[in-house]
Amino acid sequence: MLNKWILAIGSMLMLSNCSTHSSSANAKEATDSLVNEKYKAIENPVSTDCLVLKTNARKMDSTLLKQMNLDRTLGNAAIKAFLDFAQYCKQDSACPIFLIKTAQVAQSLQNYEQSKIALETCIANYPNFKNKAAALFLLGQLYDETAQLNDENKARSYYLQIIKDYPKTEWANSAEGAMALLGKSDAEILNQFEKKKK
Repeated sequence: MLNKWILAIGSMLMLSNCSTHSSSANAKEATDSLVNEKYKAIENPVSTDCLVLKTNARKMDSTLLKQMNLDRTLGNAAIKAFLDFAQYCKQDSACPIFLIKTAQVAQSLQNYEQSKIALETCIANYPNFKNKAAALFLLGQLYDETAQLNDENKARSYYLQIIKDYPKTEWANSAEGAMALLGKSDAEILNQFEKKKK
């Protein structure tokens, strides 16, 4: 599944970088070129050396941390570096961390589906990951937000899973707090906080 996901993301990145052409001949030529480049990339990946891929992912992460505002081009480049590493170096203990970073960057770029897939991949492929509760919580938040995936039942199920599987953690406390706010409008939440202050 991750292979298809990475190919789809690569295609999206290539498509987002190409400029539009006014004539259909130019559009066809651009499409053919993208298809050829896509297959070249599949046949000859830039590198499958895990040390190189991890270094690239870390450099992109460091670059992102220095940014005040996330630039879409830089964000997509970071996602590609993180996913290249996660794809080719699955045994590395840093892979789930970079999948979570992928989800966070994708969410910042309002690519909620990509964020969801990165978190689901992290949870499914790394069941013993020490920060699995964090991935579950982030996934719950994606479903919790009306402007994102907007599914209260799925959000609740992720929060309940955290409470059940990680009962004595900060994530369980956060999940309980998030569940208490599910289905409430901003005005209701604000009113609830005002009552607690008194």
